Amino acid sequence: MNPQPHLFDRTHTDDLAAFVQAAPSPYHAVATAAARLEKAGFRRLDEADRWDGTSGGMFVLRGGAIIAWYVPESARPETPYRVIGAHTDSPNLRVKPRPDMGSAGWRQVAVEIYGGPLLNSWLDRDLGLAGRLTLRDGSTRLVNVDRPLLRVAQLAIHLDRGVNDGLKLDKQRHLQPLWGLGDSEDGDLLEFLAAEADLNAGDVVGWDLMTHDVQPPAYLGRDRELLASPRLDNLLSVHACLAALTAVAADGDALPYIPVLAAFDHEENGSESDTGAQGPLLGNVLERSVHARGGTFEDARRALSATVCVSSDVGHAVHPNYAERHDPTHHPRANGGPILKTNVNQRYATDGTGRGVFAAACDRAGVPFQHFVSNNAMPCGTTIGPITSARLGISTVDIGVPILSMHSVREMCGADDPHLLASALSAFLQG
Repeated sequence: MNPQPHLFDRTHTDDLAAFVQAAPSPYHAVATAAARLEKAGFRRLDEADRWDGTSGGMFVLRGGAIIAWYVPESARPETPYRVIGAHTDSPNLRVKPRPDMGSAGWRQVAVEIYGGPLLNSWLDRDLGLAGRLTLRDGSTRLVNVDRPLLRVAQLAIHLDRGVNDGLKLDKQRHLQPLWGLGDSEDGDLLEFLAAEADLNAGDVVGWDLMTHDVQPPAYLGRDRELLASPRLDNLLSVHACLAALTAVAADGDALPYIPVLAAFDHEENGSESDTGAQGPLLGNVLERSVHARGGTFEDARRALSATVCVSSDVGHAVHPNYAERHDPTHHPRANGGPILKTNVNQRYATDGTGRGVFAAACDRAGVPFQHFVSNNAMPCGTTIGPITSARLGISTVDIGVPILSMHSVREMCGADDPHLLASALSAFLQG
């Protein structure tokens, strides 16, 4: 479909940029989402507590994952769910257990590659550090050094004359960022970060820390119709899901379904964790919600049998310099609306019935949508969609927003598309 520039909602996209800036790690993403949910009247539940059947908005946090839902007053134990799913993590460079290293008079930080980043995009960028610190008492503290701190310096062309004929990066030797001058023993990274978080370094016993690009999101293009930003994969979807859930919850007691937001961690490396889509978190929350409302095992099975999930993750917009890499009859364009992803080998979970559900939601929202399939000669990526569908036995549809430079330190999408996605997700949750 043709782009629809008249649909552009600057307010939504401005808010997306603010959300991305506040969320340099999955832990910051869920903390920011939780604060927004609480402002909208949702209350946090503890997984260790007994849940009651109270109606209204609720959420649980675990690490870098968050599950939120709204129970209408009219909900019965067997009332089905409408789930919108996304993931909070992005490919990046993460700090190793022994972080301090150095060479040739430079202080460096030892990092490990997380997920599948476009490695060359991390070269010569101003990087910050963010994540969580674990204390001796078992509590955690978020930390965010959101200023230029680290840099992975590229070798000058004078010392690698063939670099423009093909850059080859050794993942161990070439990607360790520098952060000062001196020997490795001069650079106590944890002491520095503990001070940033107003903690004593001796109290810090663990950490989950990662690099991030400190350049803020920005509009670009002649008419500012594009958005360049870090972590669009997949904070764009997390933000849209959050906006959709809070919007429908404002009049939630009229809903025929129970709307659910499920934002998982660790999608970029397979989802196999207690906070990933492969884990039991979502299934446990949905079943416990049924039981809290007086339901039985049979009621939970009935609720799940009629549940539908939309898995929202970014996809590939057609690249003007590499159009031959895309399917010749499927060319998703920026600002053309969300994409409906299909793969007959179940890399995406969409089937004909799912297409009908999403098409109906887009029609109700007045939102155009596009189709995406991979070129037959190219491997197809995957999402939390097939995992969620197989694990819970629920009908699932894979969708997203088309972007360029996926898995780069800085990605790009149409500035209209985030708002269009959120509108379609709202219509889906409303049924």
